[in-house]
Amino acid sequence: MPEFEHIVIIGGGVGGALAHDLALRGFRVTLVEKGELLSGTTGRHHGLLHSGARYVLHDPDAARECWQENRILRRIAAQAIEPNGGLFIALDERDLSFREAFLDRCRFAGIPVDPIPVSQALAMEAALNPTLKAAVKVPDAVMDAWRLPMHFFATAKANGATIRNFTEVTALRMTGRAVTGVEVMDLRTKSTSAIAAGLVVNAAGPWAGRIAAMAGIRIPLQPSPGVMVSVQGRLTQHVINRLQPAGEGDIIVPQRGLSILGTTAWLAGDSDTVSAPPDHVPRLFDLCRALVPALGGLKPHAVWSASRPLLQSGEAADPYRISRSFDCFDHGRRDGVEGLVTLIGGKATTMRAMAEKTADLICQKTGRLIPCRTRETLLLPYRCFWRSA
Repeated sequence: MPEFEHIVIIGGGVGGALAHDLALRGFRVTLVEKGELLSGTTGRHHGLLHSGARYVLHDPDAARECWQENRILRRIAAQAIEPNGGLFIALDERDLSFREAFLDRCRFAGIPVDPIPVSQALAMEAALNPTLKAAVKVPDAVMDAWRLPMHFFATAKANGATIRNFTEVTALRMTGRAVTGVEVMDLRTKSTSAIAAGLVVNAAGPWAGRIAAMAGIRIPLQPSPGVMVSVQGRLTQHVINRLQPAGEGDIIVPQRGLSILGTTAWLAGDSDTVSAPPDHVPRLFDLCRALVPALGGLKPHAVWSASRPLLQSGEAADPYRISRSFDCFDHGRRDGVEGLVTLIGGKATTMRAMAEKTADLICQKTGRLIPCRTRETLLLPYRCFWRSA
């Protein structure tokens, strides 16, 4: 079996969780990120720590993954999480038609649900649309989209991982049909160098297709950008979802002193050319105002977009119906290119599980029977990342 003593991870988002897992298993790890850490998709979402309820009606596998990871992250990274709970509300007869299936599928997935009277929901959240017809409590929570993953980076670094930001991979080093390292450029100094590795992990999110193409490989990746808007003021204390299959403009997430409206979605090619279409902002206000009418008098505080690295299967053209699950590929077995593994799909809520699955694959390739420890290992505070050794 190859030893893969040194592993290079490409991507400063979910890659931080993988660096943490591999460092705990005794591997020597170097992570490279072309920008600032978390400047891609992982640091640019609305901050929902999913209970899984948002996906039970159309993506049960992702729902179960989210609920499992929700409980683990509350335990290992409590500092970065606000356990404020969520409400799914029905506003019309169409919403009501999903209620029984929603409750049944949540229970089947093991997600706690609590149907409550409308009067109780309005007492809990006075800003809700007073004409709502039903409400269900779920164990959603809010995470800090930047600080939570920095807990993984801090712990990985403390356990010996090398983290290099502003370091862009310009090529994969190849020996025949095997990847033996990466060529990189320091974007601050414009200097170039090479990093030898026994294994390279492509965890570049929506840019993973570009990395795979350096080895002549196509992967089933579909970038799906989306727009989010924040407004000043915490309009609700709970996460508010519309009781329907996940779609456009159907969620409001309280985040510190802001409220985040989400989200739109479309399919795209090059993630570097994505920007927020101006018509998406008023559309989000119109749709979310049905949940919380007070949005009608507010203006955007900030508008941003990010590309989800969706795992494409089949020919689905609706970005809301493409699964939010994840997978990792051993390109030696899949494509005859040794020394390269790709991790794509998933959500910020499932970053630890994504890392575990990939690290398990790497251990299988090396013949090492090293169990995962990230389910129980408490993460260091994110501030530890900047402490001197």
